[in-house]
Amino acid sequence: MYKLSALLLIAFMTFAHAKMVDAVALVVEGEPVTTAEIRAVQQQMNLSKEKAVDLLILDRLQKAAMKNIAVTDDEVDAKIAQIAAQNNISVEQMQQILQERGTPWTRYRSSIQEAMKKEKFFKEHIVTSIPQPGDDELKIFYNNHKNEFVVPSQISMIEYSSDSKEAMGDFLQTRNTQGIQSRTVTKESSELNPMLLAMLSQTKNGAFSRPFNAGDRYVVFKVLSKKGQAPMPFESAKNAVIAKWKEQQQEKAIRDYFEKMKTAADVQIIRQ
Repeated sequence: MYKLSALLLIAFMTFAHAKMVDAVALVVEGEPVTTAEIRAVQQQMNLSKEKAVDLLILDRLQKAAMKNIAVTDDEVDAKIAQIAAQNNISVEQMQQILQERGTPWTRYRSSIQEAMKKEKFFKEHIVTSIPQPGDDELKIFYNNHKNEFVVPSQISMIEYSSDSKEAMGDFLQTRNTQGIQSRTVTKESSELNPMLLAMLSQTKNGAFSRPFNAGDRYVVFKVLSKKGQAPMPFESAKNAVIAKWKEQQQEKAIRDYFEKMKTAADVQIIRQ
């Protein structure tokens, strides 16, 4: 089964190869698929030609289904600002990073807009068909996937804090420590609340966590190292279990939706 994230990647990959002159391999609901795109998907996602073609057909079916889905420039700008903030960088820094990697800003914005259209379509037409799981179903899922719900047993990090939101924002942009307090701490996973533990577990060594309001101060952590592994009890892992269960159900739902659409789709094979 293809993952939703894989389908969202197709938009960016097709933009990356749009200038390549190549033959049309098939036409799906009036949208062409070129041999260059098929080869690109095969190489970048390590798929057979058959699976690459199948994935591109699903991509074109999504485009046909989303013709009336609109995402404004303001929404794209807000999404990009959100992505930059989550990575503790400014939009200008993001532009610089993409430029250094050889990715034009217009192409990046277009890929974000396409992904947002797919996400909006998914929420409006598919999410509503997924039932809410009960605790018994979640516990069965948790027991069958325990290896996916583990956390470091110990985390070493630098804690940065300030009672000023502006000072913390400036620190995240410039690393200017004026008005910022810092200390190095090592915590056992059992000492951390589940939400903080989950956030730190997902933060790479050497990277900063998302900033958060601790009530009387604003705090951000720089993770230095993680040691060991510890299983998360079901109650602590429940939110992560729900998210993982929904991800699995969403993958199935989107696949089923477009497989049904595929049976009635106009797909013309131009060349094998």
